[in-house]
Amino acid sequence: MNELAEAEAGHRLSSVIARYSTVDLLCLDEFGYLNLGKKGAKPLFQIFTEREGCKATAVATNSPFAEWDKTFGDPRLCAAIADRITFRCTLIQTGTESYRFHVTEAERRD
Repeated sequence: MNELAEAEAGHRLSSVIARYSTVDLLCLDEFGYLNLGKKGAKPLFQIFTEREGCKATAVATNSPFAEWDKTFGDPRLCAAIADRITFRCTLIQTGTESYRFHVTEAERRD
């Protein structure tokens, strides 16, 4: 997201979006923790739109879809982003407990 903001300020946003749109697999981790607002979400929407149906995108998040409107600051934009990344997708829900917490607890017992 920082790179997208810097690219927009430097009038290079189109080329950065094009680069992210062509990689075979785009992985986004900790999705939903930062409040992107409408301005930050728009370039992300453009990337998802370019990738839709032709490139793989993996998103890891602890936030349910119902809370994503807080991340994107606009319910309509949020719905459009969720629509793009869930089209023909596989959703894997791992639960709500932290893997890192379980590893730490196991190491303490050893």
